[in-house]
Amino acid sequence: MFDRYESGERAVLVHINFTQEGEWEDLAEFEMLVSSAGVESLQVVTGSRQSPHPKYYVGEGKAQEIAETVQFTGAEIVIFNHALSPAQERNLERLCKCRVLDRTGLILDIFAQRARTHEGKLQVELAQLRHISTRLVRGWTHLERQKGGIGLRGPGETQLETDRRLLRERIKSILRRLAKVAKQREQGRRARAKAEIPTISLVGYTNAGKSTLFNCITSAGVYAADQLFATLDPTLRKIELADVGPAILADTVGFIRHLPHDLVAAFKATLQETQEADILLHVVDASDERFRENIRAVDEVLEEIEASEVPSLLVMNKIDTMDDQSPRIELDDEGVPRAVWLSAKEGRGIEMLFDALTMRLASNMVAHRLCVPPAHQGRFRSQFFNLRCIQQEEYDEQGNLLIDIRMKQADWSRIEKREGALLGNFIVT
Repeated sequence: MFDRYESGERAVLVHINFTQEGEWEDLAEFEMLVSSAGVESLQVVTGSRQSPHPKYYVGEGKAQEIAETVQFTGAEIVIFNHALSPAQERNLERLCKCRVLDRTGLILDIFAQRARTHEGKLQVELAQLRHISTRLVRGWTHLERQKGGIGLRGPGETQLETDRRLLRERIKSILRRLAKVAKQREQGRRARAKAEIPTISLVGYTNAGKSTLFNCITSAGVYAADQLFATLDPTLRKIELADVGPAILADTVGFIRHLPHDLVAAFKATLQETQEADILLHVVDASDERFRENIRAVDEVLEEIEASEVPSLLVMNKIDTMDDQSPRIELDDEGVPRAVWLSAKEGRGIEMLFDALTMRLASNMVAHRLCVPPAHQGRFRSQFFNLRCIQQEEYDEQGNLLIDIRMKQADWSRIEKREGALLGNFIVT
């Protein structure tokens, strides 16, 4: 579709420091992104500006420096640690005589490499097509010149319109298929909600250790590596929590500063697991000196996907790389767990995480001691046994069953509705 320079794996990186905080990016994180994409960095060109230049994003002198660096190093691609407009990309490509990629395109490329499931591949393709659709004109600049006279008009506009129409049709097709996937996910969520099974969703900045923690808890064996966006496809596993029972743990894609809006929109079905979770485990790389900024970046994405109201528990991970930290639970002023310090890699502090989750999720649990006469013991005991809520049971001298139960408030309400006032007569105050 594109008449372009051949793209390669050797790149010149461009990182600009801006005085405006909203434009600020991290160079070390950028280099990790490039490494995650499998690109070899030949040289990093840095500079400072107050605001982006409309033509080249950088100043004309810096743009010329980039072009000379490309010629000197023999690089096949220039990658910017910033979002470029289609016009800026086109101008830089003409100047550097090689392909130019911005931060959004780089993240999309990493996602394209990592997607494994049918749904993940569809979501990535949708994001790529939306990104490409604004840049189509660049691929056909050689066809855009309209010549005067009958029979001499170029085919550029016709070809461009054809490509746009094909893109629109492909996007519609992907959206239809993703709608089916979303419907299937919704059915699964409804079934879990009906069974009152709580969902715990892992969220956090990319490379915070979510998949390592997920594997440590569930032995799922999902791919985990010290690289950005190692996880793209969501994985669900069932776990058991004391006093709560079964729960679903979901591993999701990591977040990053200035996450492309096309990606957020494309991964809406996946991120639905986060929106409808009972609690979020916000995994944080505690060893990162900028972990507070990473927490803020994740909170911004959670707000964007309308999941900021979901209760969350901080998981301060990677304490194995720190000298002065040990596994512990942090409580707030009301004695409710707000953070757990642990090492997912070494498995230290996992029991404390389970305890904290139990304390957070058990708030909707009820506990009662019942004295059930012989005539009703069979029916009631079988109901409690099926709900796996019996804590202790014994018989008194009159043959009454003394039973201690602990169950979800919703289950207790259902039994109360079914049994009416009879159940209330058995409660020992």
